[in-house]
Amino acid sequence: MKACGVIAEYNPFHNGHAYHLEEARKQTGADVMVVVMSGNFLQRGEPAIIDKWSRAELAITAGADLVVELPVDYSVQPADYFAEGAVSVLNALGCNVISFGSEQGESEAFKKAAEEYLENEQVINEKFKCQMKQSEHYAKNFSRVLDELYEDFPVDLSRPNNVLGFSYAKEIIRHEYPIKLHTVHRLHSDYNEVVLNPAVAIGSATAIRKILTDETGSWDQIEKYVPEETFKFLQSERLVTWNDFFPYLRYQIAVQSLSELQSIYLMEEGLQYRIKEKIGQAASMTEFLELLKTKQLTWTRLQRICYHILMNNKKSDIKKRQKKIPAVRLLGFNAVGQRYMNEHKAEFSIPLVSNVKKKQAGLFYEDIRAGSVYRLASIEEIKHQDYYRKPVNLIDK
Repeated sequence: MKACGVIAEYNPFHNGHAYHLEEARKQTGADVMVVVMSGNFLQRGEPAIIDKWSRAELAITAGADLVVELPVDYSVQPADYFAEGAVSVLNALGCNVISFGSEQGESEAFKKAAEEYLENEQVINEKFKCQMKQSEHYAKNFSRVLDELYEDFPVDLSRPNNVLGFSYAKEIIRHEYPIKLHTVHRLHSDYNEVVLNPAVAIGSATAIRKILTDETGSWDQIEKYVPEETFKFLQSERLVTWNDFFPYLRYQIAVQSLSELQSIYLMEEGLQYRIKEKIGQAASMTEFLELLKTKQLTWTRLQRICYHILMNNKKSDIKKRQKKIPAVRLLGFNAVGQRYMNEHKAEFSIPLVSNVKKKQAGLFYEDIRAGSVYRLASIEEIKHQDYYRKPVNLIDK
């Protein structure tokens, strides 16, 4: 069976995601769509508005065949580390091709861009360090350096989906994975667009979340932008935001010393002083991030740092854990996904675990810990995330 891999978060699953799965399957000729999906905490450093099991079920209902969890040590990361973990998982599960949405829309451009970068990596990185401006964020600095070195770099790295696609391409080439790249052009809305276009039925997840978490938002504003199953789920589930964890974050910042905060993963030199100062001035997570944000310290970067403070993740610990992914958690499947597992599981180069038991807990310790913290948003309404959950089985669908 030809397997097409997709790297996703589906926060929440919307019509654009359904379009991508459909086009990827059709254009690559794939027999099975394998999705590696971030769990309860995401690449931009925020909690998922609904849990990983619900998002896996919605994805399978709308076009995915097999969904596995990207370990949290790779999910809450800048693009390169996020890509490193996700691409290695899809390679281990036998995917022949990886498909992603992009503003660029041309697969060959990403391959060429990655080759150009890897051939000149040292030169580019040295120039980046020398010319990095404190007044600009990482992506803008990096894009500017490439513009100076290349008259026409193949990919516009000022666009967020392009950055992720570029990172996937680098990982495939760097590790010589036998995987082809495929991209579907992103339709109608940008990744960070905060307003839904009433003329079309595809909008960004960012804009949908903004309506869902806004007190003035209403359900009819998002109904046409998401599949029917997603709409029902969102209405029935407890929606989670960073504000649910703000009291716990304040506690962690209060009890940790400045030196302890400095040892937190991704912490910038000197930022611990600013964090200690501003936390007492903020009444919500939004206010806290606004007080911390600068041109170089973006909202996303700060959210990632706050997640690692919340979880008390130290720099030394994360680096140790990133050496190898010991196993992958199966979140859900349908009949096609089950057939793929039955026919190819012996060829997988990483264990695929369906039910986590006590003796396997060490393989998923950080994901289990993240799941326990996620439930603090509302223990009464949010179901158990790990030991008591089996993969979503949609064979009958």
